[in-house]
Amino acid sequence: MADHTSPLESGQLLSPDIPMLTSPPPPPHPPNIINGDGPQQVILVQVNPGEAFTIQRDDGQFQCITGPAQVPMMSPNGSVPQIYVPPGYVQQIIEENGVRRVLVLPQTEFHPGGHSPLHHPPPPPPHAHLQAFIPHPHIMHHPAHLYSGMAGGTGDMNAQYISQYHPAHTPIYSEQDTHQPHGRAAFAHRDERASKTYERLQKKLKERQGVGGGGGGGGGLALSKDSPPPSPQKTRGTPPTGGDLQNGLGGKGVEELTKPTTAVTSPGKSPPGRGKEVESGELDEEAKALQERLNSICKPVVTDIQARGASLSWLAPLRTESDEEPKEGEEIPLEPSFTYEVSVSYNGKDGKYKTTYSGVELSATLQDLRPATDYHVRVHVMCNCLQGVPSEPVSFTTLSCEPDTPSPPRKASGTKSSLVLQWKAPCDNGSKIQNYILQWDEGKGTSAFERCYYGPQKQYRLTKLLPASRYSFRLAAKNDMGVSEFSEAVPIMTSCSVPAAPQNPELVQPGVTWFCLRWHRPAGSPKEDDISYVLEMEEEGSGYGFQASYDGDELSHTVRNLHRSTTYRFRVIAYNAEGKSNPSPVSEFTTAPDRPTCPCRLSVKGKPHPTSFRLTWDPPKDNGGSDVTKYVVELTDDLSGSSWNQVYSGLAMECLCDGLIPGYSYQARVHCISAGGESPMTEALQVQTPPVPPGPCLPPRVVGKPKAREVQLRWAPPLVDGGSVVTSYSVEMFATQAEESREVYQGSELDCTLGSLLPGRTYGFRLRAANKAGFGPFSERSDVTTGPGAPEACRPPHVNCKSPTCAVISWEVPHCNGAAVSEYRLEWGAAEGTMQICYTGAALSHELRGLLPATSYFCRVQALNVAGVGPFSDAVLCQTPCSVPAAVSSVHALRESEMRVESRVTERVEDEEEEEEEEEEDEEDSPLLYSPSTCLGLRWEAPRDHGAEIMSYLIDLGERQPILTGPVTKYIVQNLQPDTTYRIRIQALNSLGAGPFSHTFKLKTKPLPPLPPRLECTASSHQTLRLKWGDGQGKAQSTDSLQYHLQMEDKIGRFISLYKGPCHTNKVQRLNESTSYTFRIQAFNEAGEGPFSTVYTFTTPRSPPAPLKAPRVERVDESCEVNWETLPPMKGDPVIYCLQCMQGNSDFKQIYKGSATSFQLPSLNLSTEYRFRVCAIRQCQDAPEIFGPYSSTVILLPPRIDTPGASSATGSKATEAQKPKRSLTDEQFSFLIIALLAVTSILIAVAIQYFVIE
Repeated sequence: MADHTSPLESGQLLSPDIPMLTSPPPPPHPPNIINGDGPQQVILVQVNPGEAFTIQRDDGQFQCITGPAQVPMMSPNGSVPQIYVPPGYVQQIIEENGVRRVLVLPQTEFHPGGHSPLHHPPPPPPHAHLQAFIPHPHIMHHPAHLYSGMAGGTGDMNAQYISQYHPAHTPIYSEQDTHQPHGRAAFAHRDERASKTYERLQKKLKERQGVGGGGGGGGGLALSKDSPPPSPQKTRGTPPTGGDLQNGLGGKGVEELTKPTTAVTSPGKSPPGRGKEVESGELDEEAKALQERLNSICKPVVTDIQARGASLSWLAPLRTESDEEPKEGEEIPLEPSFTYEVSVSYNGKDGKYKTTYSGVELSATLQDLRPATDYHVRVHVMCNCLQGVPSEPVSFTTLSCEPDTPSPPRKASGTKSSLVLQWKAPCDNGSKIQNYILQWDEGKGTSAFERCYYGPQKQYRLTKLLPASRYSFRLAAKNDMGVSEFSEAVPIMTSCSVPAAPQNPELVQPGVTWFCLRWHRPAGSPKEDDISYVLEMEEEGSGYGFQASYDGDELSHTVRNLHRSTTYRFRVIAYNAEGKSNPSPVSEFTTAPDRPTCPCRLSVKGKPHPTSFRLTWDPPKDNGGSDVTKYVVELTDDLSGSSWNQVYSGLAMECLCDGLIPGYSYQARVHCISAGGESPMTEALQVQTPPVPPGPCLPPRVVGKPKAREVQLRWAPPLVDGGSVVTSYSVEMFATQAEESREVYQGSELDCTLGSLLPGRTYGFRLRAANKAGFGPFSERSDVTTGPGAPEACRPPHVNCKSPTCAVISWEVPHCNGAAVSEYRLEWGAAEGTMQICYTGAALSHELRGLLPATSYFCRVQALNVAGVGPFSDAVLCQTPCSVPAAVSSVHALRESEMRVESRVTERVEDEEEEEEEEEEDEEDSPLLYSPSTCLGLRWEAPRDHGAEIMSYLIDLGERQPILTGPVTKYIVQNLQPDTTYRIRIQALNSLGAGPFSHTFKLKTKPLPPLPPRLECTASSHQTLRLKWGDGQGKAQSTDSLQYHLQMEDKIGRFISLYKGPCHTNKVQRLNESTSYTFRIQAFNEAGEGPFSTVYTFTTPRSPPAPLKAPRVERVDESCEVNWETLPPMKGDPVIYCLQCMQGNSDFKQIYKGSATSFQLPSLNLSTEYRFRVCAIRQCQDAPEIFGPYSSTVILLPPRIDTPGASSATGSKATEAQKPKRSLTDEQFSFLIIALLAVTSILIAVAIQYFVIE
């Protein structure tokens, strides 16, 4: 436990789960501790896990020490501190091995088999008289029932939280302990047996967990991280922990294992006591009872045995007889948590068992078992750190199943046309293998396999195969339980002939000590033939001949460990199972040379110059077997050497490096290149170029605004310092319009102030820099103007009128008084006092647009600079020239009433001006009202004439020729197309020309009345005619404004109206047959009614005869007689009849045609069914015959041969069957449909009235 602990939070101290008690002050004369020779002795306070021990320090603060811990303290007067005992508990002192121990025990009767529940009684009182803490090596073991301290963390506790737990008040307990009173006499009878049992149990736990006990004098248990804690030991000096308490209680729950206890011990020479043995004996009894329960596990039960698995279940261990039932008032002890381990053995009951399951469930499933195998299973129980003996093993045998998957077949031998395959028998899984199934793909190379062998043998010979062909085989085994899975498909090839000699090997890539060669398969060898190759090599001049350097089935190989620049000869031999081929032709190759070493003695030749130096070097010591082809020199100005630039490449052994920066440090290196490659770089040679005078500076610039007599200049260092630091600068000044200069400043600063200057003057300045090599060149001249003033007044501007609406004003630059004019202001106006600024800028001219022609204007100009604004110039008067008229602004269309009035006035004016034209004279005599379909009336407002009177107007109508009028503002355009839109624009003209056109506007003439369409007859009958006109559809569109009026001539010659509307068809009904009718049609719209069309005549055709009723058929012996009704002649045309008969399923055939109304058909077939129908035919004199519709069909059934008794009963039915079936006529059918529709409408109306309205 740490010497210094963190203070407790107040929230923990005030928790209701943390009891606290204080101790009364110690007695004035405490008893001395045995063996208390001196005034001070060591007091050892043991704190259990999950508990706390509270003490009071010298400063008055309280400190809590949490367990597990042993707190050694110094007793100043050699006395044991008084322990506060709550009601129901007694204080008892036990001496053992010279150690005095204080126990707090309950007063109830003790039962050996009882277990006390977990309590949280008040903590021990703080000991204010303990002055200091000192470490002590003796750590004592604690009994099982000690009074608990306060649970919680460590820390300082303020005094304000202590007063509420003063011993004068009633202490607060969670519940009362139910232990019986303990005494020394109660434990006397079990010390011998308890000690032996406890030691034996401790020894077993040590062997199982691999944890050794510590000796006396402070030794402790060494607990591993993952193993459970061992049982408490009886040896002195072993500290109890949370794990020790669990094991000592023999499998109690967590609440029992953390039973609050507190021990205060003091080492001394007291006579040996019996308290510890009594405690160990109690713990041993509990562990022994749990051990007996763990040993009483029954053997498991095996169910659902399969070939590769089984289900296992067992019962939890029952309580033993020694476990007594709790009495009334005692709490029922918690059931311990058991862990079960299942072990399986297949080598017999006494064989080696393997754990297959570990958990808390009472059942398990065994998987991955072997079929037809005997297994033995046992279960043992564990609780906390105790483990019971295994149960009695149970035996079972797994079921048999199909064999395991066999291994693929292998090739035993073979020829070009046969193969002998062999295989091994797989595991039969308890049932003897009866047959093997061998399948092959027949050499097709697909995944479809066919069976080629079925039998008990383990080999098979296949014949009649193709040479050098690949076949795939797979194998399966079969027993009484089924067929195993097929093995993996294995490809096997038949033999072939000896391969031909391959081509000579080719060189892929040469190296210094290696060759990469390749070759090709022999010509004509099949792809399925497994061919291997032998690459042979001969070194030139070695005398050993060809030696094999490679043997394999690859078509390329890299030969290594060769000599550089050496010639080698190669050839290839191919072979297969049948033999070797002849060697290929020999190829000769030479290895590449090695790269040379770096050049030697790189140095500078002569003295370096500011921008160049010359390098020289010696050739490399080893050229790698080939001559050097070139040297490469690289240079860098980066001292780190990260980037290099190539400055020379050639065969010479010296080079000039130029274009360098003066006063700069460079690094140079060189390497050479030969046929063998590039050599390494030489070490970098550092070269310093000498400096030169600095380069030119940028012109000096002015800082701030120049004053009238003073200018401040500033400059930047030169871009090129010449390789040395700039030490000084020199500034020279040029006076106004002077070529000579004088030095006005010299120093190391980057700015200067120059005075005694004249205002409004321009001065020139130039600058140069100097370093240790001297002064550099001057910079460019910089001109500076001092003290600018406002500019003087400009001269009067000059105005040039480019057009009537555009004028160009220009002016000259005035005297600027030391500052350039930055801006000009131009004022313009129609009067001298109303001029406004129309332009601001730096230009010397300005163009004004949008002026009015023939108008006078005034203008003046003003100059500005940085110093101020100058005065205006004198005003100038100018006038714009005359121009063409302006555009007509607004145009309106005349109403029809205005058109009529204006038309008469216009005609009179035109007649007075043009009396010579005859047409105008006729119009004057008889004025004509213009039609809005061919005329348009226009009115407009006169535009501005721009200084010249308007003489005429031009009216543009688009595609038509423009119309020229006089100086009028109204005009009627005639002879236009009706229903046409015109794009009209008007232009005014004066003596200077034509003005711009007005905006284009659209006017449309009204349409003319429509012409009549063509009338056609599209369908006709003897009572109706269907007429059609126009090109439109039969039904009128909603947007169609054109309508039609159809008329027909009656008997007295009048035309009566038949139809008026937008449709294009009409059906005329109730006509007479073979009669001609006369029609005409007229079209009209919003423009008016058009003329009638010419007269059209259409004739109705003759009507066909009416349909006849069904004929009557009567059987007479072997013949039948057919009768039908008679029709009168039709308008003088006779009527004849046509009778048709159908026999069986044949077609109708005509059997009679004539004017008679009956017909007798002889020689009937008594077993055939006959059908009859008849129609009327109208015989026209000047037209072909007209057939009427056929009547309904009448069926004549064959006679039935019935018995005499049944003939009378069925006579009436036969008579009814022979009666002809009558069908409905067209009128009857139409009436029936109308009746149904009427009934349906009435029902719908009633439903709406009932469900919707009501």
